[in-house]
Amino acid sequence: MIVTVTPNPALDLTWHVDRIVPGGTHRADTGVARAGGKGLNVARVAHAQGAPVRALATAGGPTGDEFAAELATSGVPHELIAVQGATRRSIALVDAHLGDTTIVNERGLNPAPAEWDALKEAVRRSLDTAPARSGRPVLVLSGSLPPGAPADLLPALIGLGREAGAAVIADTSGPALLSAADAGATVLKPNAAELAEATGIADPVAGACELLHRGASLVLLSRGADGMLAVTSDVIVRARLAEPLAGNPTGAGDAAVAACAVLLARGEKDPSVLLRRATAWSAAAVLMPLAGEIHPSWPDLEAGLLVDSPSLTALHRVPWSARPVPVVPGMDPR
Repeated sequence: MIVTVTPNPALDLTWHVDRIVPGGTHRADTGVARAGGKGLNVARVAHAQGAPVRALATAGGPTGDEFAAELATSGVPHELIAVQGATRRSIALVDAHLGDTTIVNERGLNPAPAEWDALKEAVRRSLDTAPARSGRPVLVLSGSLPPGAPADLLPALIGLGREAGAAVIADTSGPALLSAADAGATVLKPNAAELAEATGIADPVAGACELLHRGASLVLLSRGADGMLAVTSDVIVRARLAEPLAGNPTGAGDAAVAACAVLLARGEKDPSVLLRRATAWSAAAVLMPLAGEIHPSWPDLEAGLLVDSPSLTALHRVPWSARPVPVVPGMDPR
């Protein structure tokens, strides 16, 4: 069972335009409104690929009503925690000429302490009642935290996952990324900019090693057109497409997290296997018009990946304080 948590969900609004001209007026066909946020995108992808999921999120205000109504039609098993603050909006403008996307995200409103407690209880209940036949429980914590969110929120959620014996994947940024590493998340999935911002380390391998040293077991690092890196305490693997793809990258990282979650739920632990599937699903998401979907050609994309293991000499340049913690053979990853 994969339980996803979206602490700062959004009503995603997507418009496709011929070309974005700064300061200009643009016309578009009717846009699409969809219940979104990174955790929900993960749940949509995993559910579409046949994995058992349960998506947890908050919802409030008029946008929350629209958010809930759309999610009810999606078929994704979910539970929404009612909050007073209005659900935020996220606006994506897809430029057909350039093949890229401009995104504007509202920051969101911080739920009250009792509302956060209700979310935690929903997480605990979902993990405790996950049927054994659905595989190893996996808890996915995806997306930003609203301004003012409790500093201990992410560690508390990770703690709930670990108490339930779940693998925990965290896809977040800023101080929350370091907090997730300190709390012992199994997998962290930053992009290169998020990793550098959080750790203050420009070199991506060194930055990933800092997260491992803090307590993570695997870092999946998104590098855009350069593919992805998987970094553990004893291996570095990279994967990329032979040629970059043009499209909508909005949900590419979420598809990568979904791939990792699905494989972890099946008991897969090999970083190379996790990386290949994550890279393929991420690329397949770029080919789709909306986040939360992947193109059915993903097996071909996976088969055509360029995969190698760079020299570990880069680790020798990392200060001792940032080196990964050795793994004891046979130790069950967090």
